[in-house]
Formats: sequence, structure tokens, C-alpha cells
Amino acid sequence: MTTAPAAAPAYDRADWASAFRNVGVELDGVALTVARGTIPPELEGTLYRNGPGRLERGGHWVHHPFDGDGMITALRFAGGQAELRNRFVRTEGWQAEEAADKFLYRGVFGTQKPGGIAANAFDLRLKNIANTHVVRLGDQLLALWEAAEPHALDPHTLETRGLSRLDGLLKKGEAFSAHPRFDPGHHGAPRMVTFGVKAGPRSTIRLMEFSSAGELLADSKHSFKGFAFLHDFAITPNWAVFLQNAVAFNPTGFVLGQKGAAQCLSSKPGEQGQFWLIPRSSGSAAGREPLQIAAPEGFVFHHLNAFEEGDELVVDSIYYADFPSIGPDVDFRQVDFESIPEGQLVRCRINLIDGSVTSELLEGRTCEFAMVNPARQGLDAHVSWMAVAERERGNDPLQAIKKLDLRSGEGRVWSAAPRGFVSEPVMVPRPGATAEDDGWVLCLVWNGARCGSDLVILDAASMAEAAVLELPLAVPHGLHGSWAPAAA
Repeated sequence: MTTAPAAAPAYDRADWASAFRNVGVELDGVALTVARGTIPPELEGTLYRNGPGRLERGGHWVHHPFDGDGMITALRFAGGQAELRNRFVRTEGWQAEEAADKFLYRGVFGTQKPGGIAANAFDLRLKNIANTHVVRLGDQLLALWEAAEPHALDPHTLETRGLSRLDGLLKKGEAFSAHPRFDPGHHGAPRMVTFGVKAGPRSTIRLMEFSSAGELLADSKHSFKGFAFLHDFAITPNWAVFLQNAVAFNPTGFVLGQKGAAQCLSSKPGEQGQFWLIPRSSGSAAGREPLQIAAPEGFVFHHLNAFEEGDELVVDSIYYADFPSIGPDVDFRQVDFESIPEGQLVRCRINLIDGSVTSELLEGRTCEFAMVNPARQGLDAHVSWMAVAERERGNDPLQAIKKLDLRSGEGRVWSAAPRGFVSEPVMVPRPGATAEDDGWVLCLVWNGARCGSDLVILDAASMAEAAVLELPLAVPHGLHGSWAPAAA
């Protein structure tokens, strides 16, 4: 029996690459018109989104878009209307480089200062670029970059208030994750659960939990053998779940000015990663020692969700066959997608009694940025939404949003192809909803036909378009975002 070859890619690389540009304008509460459909009147709140908005200075391009300075986009919905605001995060490095009109710092993912190796060797300073995620905590909006402290912003105007050490909780330069998880109320009230990593031959995870008002509720540190490369984690009512990828870090190239720090990471072929399971302080496992359990081979950036089922901990993650990276001599706008391993959704069942792990493929289509209904975070969710490639097989840019039934495997797809490219979908439950898929999915889409960005609102159940808003702003391909209800 032979397998039919994958269909040819249907996208135009020039359309995809056209999103990589500098954002040249900051808008302030611009009213938006609807190009198609109607904004649901029950949709009340703000979609915040973060991502690199400055990719070039003085004719010099970043080596990797993840090195670009963070820009926050806010789309506020009320009464069936929407308005747009965007601001760069005024980090210390952004202000200095704006004034100099050139790169003054090296980037983690390979961007070098002008001047070659002589100008970059032994300069180990890193700019806090605040470009990865944006979340609401108390009266502050936090722009996150996982290698250092968050920047606090005004949640309404987006003006930068400055670095936040969370009332002295963080030390100068201390890592604070760019991928917090939001507990919907497993222990009585909603919480933000997050972490920081101090990596080395032996790595330390600092696990923190905050009330919605920003009050610290739990704080603990746990040490594990091995170098930790951790971007995301998952939570259940009783556990925080981390996957330590099997990677090595040799900093020589970074120190000598030849590579970015992330380019000094390499996978360890044939070696397995480790699940690090840390008991949450308010759960039934509180007081137990953390567990280390061998994970399947592969590399994970993002987890979809985790939940407990009897003596098993179930973790859904997007697995790559190997660490996907862009080499020092590759132009990111010309990257060969077929040469990069695709991400696929895999479910792991971890037996907490004997430490055994079984795995199954949930979604073989290239996917990323998966989420469940926020009310099902840490629980057995029935459905999920994720960004996927247009082709069912083969690695391509993300051009569609898929709703996947995690039990039956059935799916529904909304596609922006051939000229549209999607970002992370954000699921917003309808107020008072009881069904998991009662609400909307919001997604920023790069529209290659008009070289601009659209905001697409989908019905979460049917995946039908509710509305499409053509934004007066070209937002480059970005990273993470969040929804804050109007009452927040």
C-alpha cells in the first residue's frame, strides 16, 4: 500500500513575507468599520495582542522576527462597535535604539549589532524586548518577555509605566514567564499561575500564583538536574506540568559574537525529555516532592491543556520531531518550510503511580497556538481551537483556524487561504454560556491581498464568520494575546 503524496502548497511566499515590516504609526482609539458581517453585541471587552513591531533599523534587519521590539495592539469591543489602539512598549532598549536609529543590542535569536564579530564578541547584554505576551493582572497590563521582568502598561491607553518587579517580588533581571496560565477557579477564585526559570547544569523553577487583583498567593522554588529550555507549561487543580526538552546549550558561539543565545541550543538525538511535575500549594498533592518522568522524544514549545483522570495526568502538547531553528546564514523571509519539522498535537498519559507514559496523535495537520475554553483550563475539555496549515499534510505557514473535537477527532475549519495567514486564535466564551463552544474565536489575520491586517470574529461552535474588520494598521506576524472582559 502506498501513501499519496501531499498536495502542493497553495500560498504565495511573497504574501506571507509581506507581513514582516516595521509598524510606522501608533493609533489612538480609532473607530473601526465592519467589512463583512456584524460584531456580536454581547462581545464586550478588549482583545490585547503582543508581537514584534520593529524589525529593521538603519537598513539592518533582525535575523529572526522574535528579536523585534514588542508592540501592543488593543481592540476594544462595546455595544456592537470596536476601536483600535496600538503602542510600542517603551523599554529602555527601544528608546535608546530609536534615538540612535541602529541596533545597540544583540538579539537572543541571532540578531547582531552592525560591525561584525568584533562589535559583538563578549557583549552579553540582552535587551528586554517585551514582545511575547500581554496579560491583565489587577490594574496593570503586563507586557511579557520570559528572560526578564515584565513591563507594566496602562490597560486603557497602553502607555508604558515602566519595568515592574511586582512590588519587590522579582529581583533585577529575574526571569518571569511569558506564558502564564489562568486557573478559572479550581481553588475558589480565579488565579494567574506563572513561573520563572534559572537555567544551568541544574535548573531552578520558581512557581508563583496570583489573585486576579495581583496579590501573591503562593511562591515556591524547585530544582532539577539538567538545562531547562521552557517557554510554556500546563496546570491542573493539583499540578503544574513542565516538559524539559532534551537540549544542550553551548554558549561559546554567543560569547564570541558568532551566534545568538538561542542558536547555541541543540537537541540531544536519541535522548528523551523529562516531565517535571510540581505540586500546587493549594491542591491535594501539596507537600509532595516533585516528580520527574521520562517524556516521548520530540520538542515542545506549547501545551494545549492538561487534566487529571484517576491515577493519570493527561497532557496535550504540540510536538516537533526536532528543535526548529533558523541557521545563522538563513534569511527568515526565505525559510524553507519543508525543511522544518511540523508541529502536531499529541496526547500523553502519565501514570502517577508507576511513571509510565503512553502517547497518541490527536492532530496530524501542522498546527500551533492551540487553546481550550478558558473555563476548562486544567479540566478535561471536549473541544479546542488552533491555528493550522491549509494543507492536511506538509509544513506550511498557518492559514486556517481549526476547531477539533478532542474525543471524536472531528474537526471544522475556517480558512484564510490562499492569501491570508492567521495568528493565535483567542476563544471568548459568551456571557453565561454553559456549552464549551458557545462563544467566539477572535483572530488577527494578515491579508496579503491588501498588505494589511484583518480581525476575524468566528462563531466558536460552527466556525462561521460573524464579522471581518479591516484594520487601518499593518500588524506583523505576532505571538500571544489575551482577552479581558469589560468588567476587568
